[in-house]
Amino acid sequence: MAVSQSSGVELIQESRDSHAIERVTTGVAAFVGRTLKGPVNQVLSVGGFGEFQRHFGGLWQPSTVSYAVEQFFENGGRQALIVRIANGARPPTVTLPAGGAQLRLVALNPGSREYLRASVDYDGLNGAERDRFNLVVQRVRTAGSELIEDQEIYRRVSVLPACPRYVTDVLLQSRLVRVAEEVPGQRPDRTAGGPGGVAVGYTLSNPDGDDGAPLTDYDVIGAAGAATGLFALQGVPRFNMLCIPPLTRERDVGLSTLLVAARLCRDRQALVLLDPPAAWTTARAALDALRSWPFRSDSAVMYYPRVQAFDRLRGRIEIFGSCGAAAGMIARADETRPVWSAAESEEAVLRPGLRPAVAVSEAERARLAQVGVNTLLAVRGGSRNGVSPRVLTAGGSGASHWKYLSARRLALFVAASIEQGTRWALLEHNGPATWERARAQVAGFLDALAAQGAFAEAAADESHFVIADERVNRPQTLAEGKFNLLFGFATSKPGTFDTWLVTHRPGASRVRPVTVNRSATAKHQVEWEIETSILR
Repeated sequence: MAVSQSSGVELIQESRDSHAIERVTTGVAAFVGRTLKGPVNQVLSVGGFGEFQRHFGGLWQPSTVSYAVEQFFENGGRQALIVRIANGARPPTVTLPAGGAQLRLVALNPGSREYLRASVDYDGLNGAERDRFNLVVQRVRTAGSELIEDQEIYRRVSVLPACPRYVTDVLLQSRLVRVAEEVPGQRPDRTAGGPGGVAVGYTLSNPDGDDGAPLTDYDVIGAAGAATGLFALQGVPRFNMLCIPPLTRERDVGLSTLLVAARLCRDRQALVLLDPPAAWTTARAALDALRSWPFRSDSAVMYYPRVQAFDRLRGRIEIFGSCGAAAGMIARADETRPVWSAAESEEAVLRPGLRPAVAVSEAERARLAQVGVNTLLAVRGGSRNGVSPRVLTAGGSGASHWKYLSARRLALFVAASIEQGTRWALLEHNGPATWERARAQVAGFLDALAAQGAFAEAAADESHFVIADERVNRPQTLAEGKFNLLFGFATSKPGTFDTWLVTHRPGASRVRPVTVNRSATAKHQVEWEIETSILR
């Protein structure tokens, strides 16, 4: 088996007879927001709230995302990807005396709760190595604590720029600190011993770290080129849901952020879970506001209302956004059934400890569903009114069969699995033999899903199709180094296909929904029917 990586796309080449499409993981939620501590604009996976607490500081009143993550795991979530965003936060520094000068280090992670300490010694150095020293940097749980969370040891570093072990260069590999200013000509002084005759002492970080200001939409959106904000998720192999809790307890996420988030999710075969605006304090207010609400997307899901939960920091019941609890609820369901099996009467029931902040009648629930908004329940209702979860495109533009959450999630699941599972084709000759192997591989994958009831019940040719021949791989396609594969499947009605085009080329792979005439999928139709639909 050979592995090749370029531009973030990983290709795993196996034997010619072992290509099988693996089903991508579902129920992985990404959270973007302000936290008490932790790395900024980096993605870190956590498998429980305890792990989130260790890396990001746990609950913090200014951090709406910390409560959303807690509610995600309380409602059944199992894996979360965390992106910490900061607005003007400042990292603490560590000052190491060096004769009459100083060596100043600055933490990589900003915030007032980033507690570092450093130690300098000359152990193992000879008398001629007067430019050299040993440096130990530690992160501790709290100021003055002996509970070490991370440690780095650098031996025989130097204050001389020409030295291969120049301290500025060596610390470029550190996960904790960097050199902040010009390095003094003299090495740092040996750190004095600790209290009680302890041989090794530490210099504590200065109390100059700052948590910054509340987030703005600009902070959350970030920049694609710098991979900040939402764009930090560009390099993540896979996530299925995206949660962006309110910017503060009083300020909703803005329309600009929602648009960027929906576009990101559309490109990544994911869904963004939206919090209903704080002003929607009744179902009537929500229905009135939705008439003119400017955001609609088949990549967005909303659960109304917000939720009530006990705030352990304030010691009272508070109202929070619903996205974390809703994501946990969806992830919990994925543990017991496939993404396509949601019944028409499926209900969004919260676990104990959370309850809807607003009472919604059955009639209001049905009206909200008509405009693409789902309703959270504290307990399972006695009636079965056929309200199936929707995406936020209902009532707006978009494919009508994609208004149902189960159909939309099935489409994203299939598209992501096929795109990921056919990347091996980039390591093969781009010709008919490879095309046929890829076509057969995808056909087998879709056949297996059809046998499990994923698609509308029908004969195979009315359930799904795959095309990977010269109709979608024209001479110009080959000249550009691309391989195209077209496939479709029926989620709601036999013969009515969700159609997707996978394009693989060196350094990038992409899958996107396309529109193709039904007759163009027939084997003997002329080539221009597909070309004019999707390739021009």
